[in-house]
Amino acid sequence: GWAMWKTYLGRPESDGTRCNAIGILGTTLDSNGRHEEALPVLEASLALNRRYCSHDEEVILIAQTNLAACLDDIGRCDEALVLKREIYTRRV
Repeated sequence: GWAMWKTYLGRPESDGTRCNAIGILGTTLDSNGRHEEALPVLEASLALNRRYCSHDEEVILIAQTNLAACLDDIGRCDEALVLKREIYTRRV
């Protein structure tokens, strides 16, 4: 979680390990019931992955799936459904 993020925070924003670390932080917060804290982290993770890893479809889909789960957890089901539909469409 936070320790990993702090370790890689000083790396360039485009660094793959840094992008991975922020995703892990977000999913860790979400899985520990800290959904409101996880949401902006997971949104940032998706934005970074879209910016720097747009060539890697699987990375984007994973970030979207994590964000959709968090949105569900905080009761923003309509927004989660939009993401889930996009994920489904891209996987079919």
